[in-house]
Amino acid sequence: MTVSLALIVLMAVLYAAGAYLLLARSLSRILIGVLLVGNATNLLLLVVAGDPGDAPIVTDGVDTAGMTDPLTQGLTLTAIVITFGMTALLLALVHRSWRIARQERTDERTMVPGSDAHADDEGARVAAETADDDRALHKALDASDEDEDNEDGGRR
Repeated sequence: MTVSLALIVLMAVLYAAGAYLLLARSLSRILIGVLLVGNATNLLLLVVAGDPGDAPIVTDGVDTAGMTDPLTQGLTLTAIVITFGMTALLLALVHRSWRIARQERTDERTMVPGSDAHADDEGARVAAETADDDRALHKALDASDEDEDNEDGGRR
């Protein structure tokens, strides 16, 4: 079994470029990185499959020694479907991020509160607002309970 050196080099370059792009902050670069890694995986499965052979359909009088392994073909189709699903998910995330923040890059303003040292101030502010809302809600509920007690004459 001989493997083309060009396929191996291309696969390595695709994996390297995809990994580099996956580490970027731009969501469109992350999307392109996922596509490159998916295509590199397809090339890996193509290289692992070995030499091409006959169709993997067993009928009477057919020698199975020259057949292609159907497992790698199934794995390649599965990798294509998974890459398509990940692409659709990332496209939806990019679109949602663009609609909400009108930006495509992630920074301290778009990160999850508490996930970064600089974002702790924002997290504390949100927690304080939530606590104020909770106190106001409990106060309103207590006032409505007192109104019900006054209407019933103190009986429940």
